[in-house]
Amino acid sequence: MSSPPSTTLPGVELRPGTPPLLLADAHGDPARWAARHKDALRATVAAHGAVLVRGLGLHDTGAAAATFTALSAELMTETESFAPRHSYGAGVYSSSKWPQNQPMCMHHELSYALRFPRLMLFACLKAPSDGGATGVADATSVLDALPRKVVRRFERQGWLLTRSYNDEIGASVAQAFGTDDREAVARYCRANAIAFQWQPDGTLHTRQRRSAVVRHPISGRRCWFNQIAFLNEWTIAEEIREYLLDTYGADGLPFNTRYGNGDPLDQDVVELVNTVYQTHTARAPWQDGDLMVVDNIRTAHSREPFDGPRDVLVAMADPIRLSDCSPSIEVTTP
Repeated sequence: MSSPPSTTLPGVELRPGTPPLLLADAHGDPARWAARHKDALRATVAAHGAVLVRGLGLHDTGAAAATFTALSAELMTETESFAPRHSYGAGVYSSSKWPQNQPMCMHHELSYALRFPRLMLFACLKAPSDGGATGVADATSVLDALPRKVVRRFERQGWLLTRSYNDEIGASVAQAFGTDDREAVARYCRANAIAFQWQPDGTLHTRQRRSAVVRHPISGRRCWFNQIAFLNEWTIAEEIREYLLDTYGADGLPFNTRYGNGDPLDQDVVELVNTVYQTHTARAPWQDGDLMVVDNIRTAHSREPFDGPRDVLVAMADPIRLSDCSPSIEVTTP
């Protein structure tokens, strides 16, 4: 594995419990600043896993989109989304529509897909009045902190994501796949090792088995890379979980996760993973105009509950395939 570039941005503040912070002066042109510092900014992310850039003045969609494009020549079109987003075109999206009083627990974006972003780009146009931080956690540190018995089972079996698409909870078929044409959805599922079945009521049920541990394609670091805890039923607030079970049944939940062999996850395992994440979370309140760049493989991210309006735009950049990250299991259709 090659080493990350050594030239990083000067002046990055490293403080325990907070993401690396850089104070920047864009002189009113954040996209120009990003283009001029692109290589150094990427090197900083390679060295630290993430960086929060403050002072750019990202106050509108156009400035954010131009800055994202300056940092990456390839912004992804999202597929297999688990929650709706608004698209601003050219790979620029709103944050996932998720109840603001509920946390989005630590996860790696699209870690259940065969093709996912290597970089996540966030632009805060409007910070909430309280809460709403995008926390980050180092995936290697999380892996090292988990009990070896737990890690070994997931390394051996992988993890299984089950989804039941409907028009009420989470992303619909059309939102997730870009079409509701059954033949097009079937072709995508077959090409991406996803088992699928159309239910009598017209809903779609899918299963996909993925690796829980990968190696970073640049550094070779072993990373806990998945959404095992975030998309599991035991992470959902109890009253919401009970409602979903009553409404859809245990096999019809909008999403759930299992061991790779199909065995259900015990509540204590899910809570353990979330506790380790919490212990390793670094956070800083958003300020209007902030930019955050996150290495999506090395670093998990979250969204904390918040009050007041919150407008954070997202781009998924530098797509890479799971097969390029030395997965611990061979991915086949379950």
